[in-house]
Amino acid sequence: MRNMLFIAWQDVRFQLREGSTLLWLFVMPPIFFYFIGTVTGGFAAGMGGGQAMPLTVIAENPGFLRDQIDMRLSANDFVPEWIDVLVISEGVDAPARTLTFDANMSDKVLANDPVKAIYDTQADSLTREFEEIRIQRSLYTVLADIIVADATAGTLGSDALATVNDAPRVWKLAVSSAGARQEIPTGFQQAVPGILVMFTLLVLLTSSGTMLVQERIQGLLRRLASAPISRGEVLAGKWQGRMVIAAIQVAAALVFGTFLFNMDWGPDIAMIIVVLAAWAGFCASAGLWLGTVASTEAQAAGLGVLAANLLAALGGCWWPIEVTPEWMQVIQKLVPTGWTMDALHKLISFQAGAMSVIPNLLMLVAAAVALGVLAAKRFRYE
Repeated sequence: MRNMLFIAWQDVRFQLREGSTLLWLFVMPPIFFYFIGTVTGGFAAGMGGGQAMPLTVIAENPGFLRDQIDMRLSANDFVPEWIDVLVISEGVDAPARTLTFDANMSDKVLANDPVKAIYDTQADSLTREFEEIRIQRSLYTVLADIIVADATAGTLGSDALATVNDAPRVWKLAVSSAGARQEIPTGFQQAVPGILVMFTLLVLLTSSGTMLVQERIQGLLRRLASAPISRGEVLAGKWQGRMVIAAIQVAAALVFGTFLFNMDWGPDIAMIIVVLAAWAGFCASAGLWLGTVASTEAQAAGLGVLAANLLAALGGCWWPIEVTPEWMQVIQKLVPTGWTMDALHKLISFQAGAMSVIPNLLMLVAAAVALGVLAAKRFRYE
């Protein structure tokens, strides 16, 4: 035991003296938390409709319907800006969202002629669908207002529409939750766990993997072979040293997420720590295994960066996996990053309970043991 702890301590000391390791342990995570959290937070606002969106409404001589349309668009979280004609000057970007009506639309409605409305947005496909739903809801509500005003409030016009707007509402809708909320994790709720998982894997694959290759090339492992230390003690010490680095990475990310970004970890923080401990163990085994199979430091670093980024993307570390195509959601269930992110989302965002992540936990432990066994079989002193 003493030999294992000595090897682990020396490895930790060596890695913490490296500037690049300190950079990726303590500096880069909060930067990525902020960047990814801000990006996905804006995406969430666009999906949920909770944040008012600017909307350019193009309508020549809209007449009395302008105020009614404006009111219904505002009720659906748009901020309408009315113009007669859209003129785009050189060097000026086109509006992000436009809603175009036929000219003289109020006169057309009075004459029982159809009025065409065209909506255009630069949003991505999923956000576009939510925006279109809100636009349709606004316009169908205006259509209903026109029908009611024409049937009950006299001559159709501003006064008739005002009478409809001021009429008491007979029907009331009571909304209550039918169970646990199933909101897609976005913003820092997505970014903090995702970047934590990604960076732990990245640091362990790159710095720890290259360190083992360096020790083998420089003959340091050969010296250990001549010392009164068994092969099993060397392997256990190397694994423990990497486990300590992973634990430091996880602890730093937890602190940054909690105090800098007001991360809400939910009611099962104890199980979250258990899941992250299992993930740290997997990353320690993965870093040790990569160090045994790589031939050069450059090879270990390149494979580590490639594997960490690929697994982070497929596992849902960069974006909520729920918004990806179905085939990506299937792949997430097959990779360790996906098991970890799924467990963290269950505990943090969906609050499914501690027992819901037991399968994820068992798969992570099994994968960590399997990689540890492979690393032990491949380990060589020179």
